[in-house]
Amino acid sequence: MMSAMDISELEISVKASLSSPELADAGVLVAEANWNQTADDWKVFVERGRVYAAHAPDGRIVATTATLPYGDRFAWISMVLVASAWRRRGLATRLMRRATDDLAAARLVPVLDATPDGHAIYRNLGYQDCWGFYRLKRQQPRGTAMPASASITVGSIRPADWAAVCEFDAAAFGADRRGVLSGLRGRLPEAELIAQSEGRIVGFSLGRNGRIASHIGPLVAESDSVACAILSHALEATDGPVFIDLADAKSAVRLFLEERGFAGVRPFTRMIHGSSKRFDDPARTFAVIGPEFG
Repeated sequence: MMSAMDISELEISVKASLSSPELADAGVLVAEANWNQTADDWKVFVERGRVYAAHAPDGRIVATTATLPYGDRFAWISMVLVASAWRRRGLATRLMRRATDDLAAARLVPVLDATPDGHAIYRNLGYQDCWGFYRLKRQQPRGTAMPASASITVGSIRPADWAAVCEFDAAAFGADRRGVLSGLRGRLPEAELIAQSEGRIVGFSLGRNGRIASHIGPLVAESDSVACAILSHALEATDGPVFIDLADAKSAVRLFLEERGFAGVRPFTRMIHGSSKRFDDPARTFAVIGPEFG
């Protein structure tokens, strides 16, 4: 077994692409952590951000961190994964410091979504609590669809809607993220929904397939009733296990989901480096894409 001193000698690379063996290594890390990401998720980081990888002497990737910039204000840090045989030696902290320093040099504020296990580590690195959300999971469909509302129409997002949907999202999220949203299109078509009232966009959702469950998010809406109308349509059309990462403040929507078979999995805390001031609009932020994307 290697000593803790040897960790500093591991090669850290920034990946412009991931080969098939490297994707396999990354997939092993995801499976070992029982996370939900697929090769398509790693592709987003490679194409639109950075993947930091620590390599064992035999060349295998044994730890990762990824960053994803959103405009010129802030960037996400995520995918902090370490193979079990290499844990508790400071490798995750080393990768996190490298990613945080690189973002600071680019004048981007680092943001992340912490599990309880990582929360104390990130606090020690200068991250401050901002707000929380909870991962909810439905194992199998349950319950009935929500009664239709005469004032809200929900339907599939059409190509002609896309530019307006991205503008609606940017106003709520605090940055234009159409590149990342475009990477979700087609991965869970039943969740690609737009809500309108009197010809005006009042909400939308997207989703993606995952390793262990489908994931609905983001969900951006102007009210609880709009959010529930969108979710009712998405859930009625989606089979099997489903994740939703719902903002803690949205208690009425959580009750709506619990009545349809959802149960809590784990909490997350959104943390910002050097600040606790959020970028997004809390009123319209119902569910995030996921802790890896924001």
